[in-house]
Amino acid sequence: MDTEAQPTTERDRSSHPSVPADVSQETPEAEGAEGRSRFALVGRITEWLPGGRISLTLLICLLFLLVLNAFVAQPFQIPSGSMENGLRIGDRVLVNKLAYRFDAEPRRGDVVVFDGTGYFGNFDYIKRVVGVGGDHVVCCDKEGRIKVNGRSVDESTFLYPGDRASTVDFDVVVPEGTLFVLGDHRSHSSDSRDHLGSPGGGMIPVDRVIGRADWILWPYAHLTRLSRPSAYARVPGAEGAHG
Repeated sequence: MDTEAQPTTERDRSSHPSVPADVSQETPEAEGAEGRSRFALVGRITEWLPGGRISLTLLICLLFLLVLNAFVAQPFQIPSGSMENGLRIGDRVLVNKLAYRFDAEPRRGDVVVFDGTGYFGNFDYIKRVVGVGGDHVVCCDKEGRIKVNGRSVDESTFLYPGDRASTVDFDVVVPEGTLFVLGDHRSHSSDSRDHLGSPGGGMIPVDRVIGRADWILWPYAHLTRLSRPSAYARVPGAEGAHG
């Protein structure tokens, strides 16, 4: 009888292959324990936090917004009329902080927000990039237009109606790693022209740029995507220039 029972026992063993215990049996239990632990942690936090789950959700959203504001995008309110008519006092623009990361740099025609501390004043400013590192910027040609690297630039599509390109003559070469910036409302803009004799020669270091203004968000009636004007597209590059 024993000899007849033994093969049956072996068949039973072979029909259920041996699987490591930590995989077949303990893993689901471990995962379940981990899930219960996480749930218990969230439960303890919500019990401790006034407002419970609602407060926790709000805190997570706030943390997300803070990270977004610090590293990705930031709203900026237009404080003056220096960029009219495109940007009006009180407009809120969305500044793209990732625009110049990963080796990208500002290009002619971009509207940028930068920290002017030590160069323009102890504030953030918003201006249009007219010259980048290596560019030769001159005002003005016989028709009153700015010239960049020998090419006259037609700024009529964004220049404030009735304004001249500049009432101040200048002839500058933009140092590498800096920008020459102007407001679109030239007669009401304090920009690179006004600081040619200041530290930095009116140029803004690229590393002071906070980001590129990509959208007008508010008021809703002004909702617009800010695109780079084609006026600078035919400007030839200078030796060592970017963009």
